[in-house]
Amino acid sequence: MFKKILIANRGEIACRVIKTARRMGIKTVAVYSDADRNALHVQMADEAVHIGPPPANQSYIVIDRIMEAIRRTGAEAVHPGYGFLSERMDFAAALEKARVVFIGPPSPAIEAMGDKITSKKLAQEAGVSTVPGYMGLIADAEEAVRISGEIGYPVMIKASAGGGGKGMRIAWNADEAREGFQSSKNEAAASFGDDRIFIEKFVTQPRHIEIQVLADQHGNYVYLHERECSIQRRNQKVIEEAPSPFLDEATRKAMGEQACALARAVGYTSAGTVEFIVDGARNFYFLEMNTRLQVEHPVTELITGVDLVEQMIRVAAGEKLPFAQSDLKINGWAMESRLYAEDPYRNFLPSIGRLTRYRPPVEGPTAGGGIVRNDTGVYEGGEISMFYDPMIAKLCTWGKTRADAIEEMRLALDMFEVEGIGHNLPFCSAVMDHPRFTSGNITTAFIAEEYPEGFAGVTLDDTTLRHAAAAAAAMNRVAEIRRTKISGTMDNHERRVGDDWVVSLQGMAFPLTIAADRAGSTVTFADGQSIRVESGWTPGQPLARVTVDGQPLVLKVGKIPLGFRIRLRGADLKAHVRTPRQHELSLLMPEKLPPDTSRFLLCPMPGLVVKISVEEGQEVQEGQALATVEAMKMENILKAERKGVVKKINAAPGASLRVDDVIMEFE
Repeated sequence: MFKKILIANRGEIACRVIKTARRMGIKTVAVYSDADRNALHVQMADEAVHIGPPPANQSYIVIDRIMEAIRRTGAEAVHPGYGFLSERMDFAAALEKARVVFIGPPSPAIEAMGDKITSKKLAQEAGVSTVPGYMGLIADAEEAVRISGEIGYPVMIKASAGGGGKGMRIAWNADEAREGFQSSKNEAAASFGDDRIFIEKFVTQPRHIEIQVLADQHGNYVYLHERECSIQRRNQKVIEEAPSPFLDEATRKAMGEQACALARAVGYTSAGTVEFIVDGARNFYFLEMNTRLQVEHPVTELITGVDLVEQMIRVAAGEKLPFAQSDLKINGWAMESRLYAEDPYRNFLPSIGRLTRYRPPVEGPTAGGGIVRNDTGVYEGGEISMFYDPMIAKLCTWGKTRADAIEEMRLALDMFEVEGIGHNLPFCSAVMDHPRFTSGNITTAFIAEEYPEGFAGVTLDDTTLRHAAAAAAAMNRVAEIRRTKISGTMDNHERRVGDDWVVSLQGMAFPLTIAADRAGSTVTFADGQSIRVESGWTPGQPLARVTVDGQPLVLKVGKIPLGFRIRLRGADLKAHVRTPRQHELSLLMPEKLPPDTSRFLLCPMPGLVVKISVEEGQEVQEGQALATVEAMKMENILKAERKGVVKKINAAPGASLRVDDVIMEFE
């Protein structure tokens, strides 16, 4: 077995590999850019080597710099994680030449299957059903438009060396094909150093289901069942689960055997994933093979009990797989929510800055009989950089059934405290409560169909709203007693806290009466409904674990005048707790209107101005491209919301902007 391995990656996946290596008694080497000097993976590793400036194309994907780090530290093997160099055949070949073990497949397999164009051709030759498309190289945008027309819209424009949703666009007409082709090329070049593009038919109403395969150097191939990855936004996975709620045993077996056959055909070893599109009749079509560890591998580990990173290391060291296909059973259900540094209230645009508070839920067994796992690469006080992928963590839960895993995820998301940046925790919570998701009736179009105008928060159902109101009333009583108590005096010198209150939240007012005892409080609403509330919360605690009518409820709590800011289940509420007279007077207060910003193009996220597409004095039409801003490796084209004339341009290409900086003004 290896004594020392280098992890050619960063963030949560580098930390993930280090954990397994440490358990196996293997020393680890981290690499880091200027931006990652204080990163968690650097702190966790036994050694760390600086490899260059923040941009990935000057550090993490520069093969010579990684090779120099290997030489300096004497690492015997390299785990590439995912992204960066993980599917670069020339990197694997360079390691082989230097007699350093690549913890992944052989370079010919990467060349054959890591390239999406080549892999599709090989799959077709092997008799695997594939999606119709054009596998040749595409010279320019006009050729992309012509090919798209021949295939028939809608089409998917994809980077050949892509992954993680980078370099992918859906085009529904010629204009979108022309624009999408150039954006995909730019993103692919920036992310992978390879701007080759191909086009395929976009299958409407598809499900994205993938098979995890594992193979050793002794001819043993197994599949570790499937993962459902249909909850996607901009072709980037957000929620994953294992197994799929859609597959039956016959389809699962057929997909698994086909995935293994494809891996065998190219001499694949190590962990890999074969991705399929599955239609409503359970017909499945090969999409691509990812010749690396997938981001969502933890859900497979939770239902099989197999540590995929450990098996990758052991396979690379020449060991045989310790199990056969018949040994790999499905145990329970697992969910994964990807926590991203992006603002769901601003169309999920990237958010950067300092994590002023970062408190994940406690990992391990839960009171409900489930399991919580959190794979992360950040810490409280750390910085979220604009140079890399916006993922903060992967929150995973396990339960005996799908419903159990979802309920565990609901509670875990509510307990996850993140402050200082925009993040998508509220959106993940909203998905977990969405009836279409809980029923398993999902496709890759779920987010586009259910949130066509973007995410504006959650409107809680009446039961949850009443539970929140009752909890707010109980917390207010505790806060009022502390506030009014005169320290060091007799009880008769204390001002008595009243029993009658009005809790206003989500546009509704709940008159109620609260009766407290030593164990908790009974809250009675005006219609006679009584709710029992028990909690050990004390004022100042940002997290309140409450039991309401015997059911657990977790609230993120912040103080506001005459009440609390409460966040739960994807909702962000101002819960005002007032006396009846205070509530009566509050109804007379005028509403404060937001400022009018319609004459300005504001930067929606921190980023770099790549292009200004108009000039001062130019008349623009609704939908016309105005500027392109890049953040976290994604290009965002900002378009005119209505017809107008550009009065002034305040930003030039190359400028770094903050949220709401004015890019241009209109007359």
